[in-house]
Amino acid sequence: MSSSRPYIIRALYEWIVDNNCTPYVLVNAEVETVEVPQEYVKDGQIVLNISPTAVRDLLIGNDAIDFNGRFGGIARHLHVPTYAVMAIYARENGQGMVFDSEEAPEPTPDPAPTSPEPVKSGKPSGRPSLKVVK
Repeated sequence: MSSSRPYIIRALYEWIVDNNCTPYVLVNAEVETVEVPQEYVKDGQIVLNISPTAVRDLLIGNDAIDFNGRFGGIARHLHVPTYAVMAIYARENGQGMVFDSEEAPEPTPDPAPTSPEPVKSGKPSGRPSLKVVK
């Protein structure tokens, strides 16, 4: 089964915003594919405000959270794989969820191309013969 983490992140994000609070995510900035401003990373972690007023083009997908934000007046694109999210919570009251650490998912290999089964028919037709099963 796929990870439930992105689904929980999306649900908690909506719940926090619906309750007029500010959603923060705590991110493990040491994960190789995390793209965040390194000058704001402390002890290998960074806290990001992902409220609708703080970011643009927020996409919380099954594999990553992507958005544009400003840091020190400089616009940046951020990319956070969902397995690098350590917690999501409301700034105002700390309500939310802390996640267990999760390893990067193994890449799934592309399925081997399949060729159609040869048609075994005594007819020289290029179409397969059909057998009706009752």
